[in-house]
Amino acid sequence: MSNVPGVKPPELKSLVRVQDRLTFLYAEHCSVNREDNAITITDKRGTVHVPAAALSVLMLGPGSNVTHAAISLLAESRSTCIWVGERGVRYYCHGASLANSTKLLEKQARLVSSERSRLKVARKMYAMRFPGEKTDGLTMQQLLGKEGTRVRKAYERESKRTGVLWSGRSYKTTDFDDADTVNKALSAVNTSLYGVVHAVIVSLGCSPGLGFVHARDERSFVYDIADLYKVDITIPLAFDLAALEVEDVSSAARKALRDRMKDGKFLARCVHDIRYLFSEEAEDEVQTEVRDITTQIWAGAAGYSSAGHNFSDEF
Repeated sequence: MSNVPGVKPPELKSLVRVQDRLTFLYAEHCSVNREDNAITITDKRGTVHVPAAALSVLMLGPGSNVTHAAISLLAESRSTCIWVGERGVRYYCHGASLANSTKLLEKQARLVSSERSRLKVARKMYAMRFPGEKTDGLTMQQLLGKEGTRVRKAYERESKRTGVLWSGRSYKTTDFDDADTVNKALSAVNTSLYGVVHAVIVSLGCSPGLGFVHARDERSFVYDIADLYKVDITIPLAFDLAALEVEDVSSAARKALRDRMKDGKFLARCVHDIRYLFSEEAEDEVQTEVRDITTQIWAGAAGYSSAGHNFSDEF
């Protein structure tokens, strides 16, 4: 048999784990290509090189042209590539996953398919937002009410801290500019957060659409996880930007979130939180990574067996 043409992709176990990668990079009105093991991004200002294996998600905006070689390198590195709209506020599609096992996906599907286990995971999500408070006996209506109060107080607190007038969350998905400055900042910084969280979710092999609080949307689980961090990260950032009265709030929002996440701790936190939500173990005992999982065949009552050979003599 002749060799398969093209460059042999690296083994998954040799790639950089998602929690150790950079968060996101947004590019628009440029050409994206490949040079050795780096992605090159070229516009009228020049060319920059980005190590593909260290990138979590590349967000390609309007006016960006990407070559086959660049996408091939991103796929080999399992760096998620998503195509977004102007200013990064509309999501279109994404690329490959870094996962080499469906273990977390199977656990996610099992937990979301039972009302009892789904509520249990939702309570764990809210317990993470209300440290020190018990959520075990609360219904979803009670949890949603507590969360609404928490977010409203966060907006009021940030408005008082920065002096930015706050009259409520108001925006149009079809018109980014039809909003005041703080609402535009919130939309831009939240969208960047969604991109990073989406990249982590698909990199772990989970489904972005199987949410526990949000439902019936292709990114329900993305919104579930992103909501864990908004009060601590994106809401303060948005009010800070509004107070500074920056000229291009969407660009400033992306840069501010990038600077907030550049120490790498957010990705590790996000990976840990997702695994914790699906785990039956104590929080400090959650495993960080699963490696070297081979494709298997499900044989019903006989359990699982390794794929790749004929079972006619066994079953």
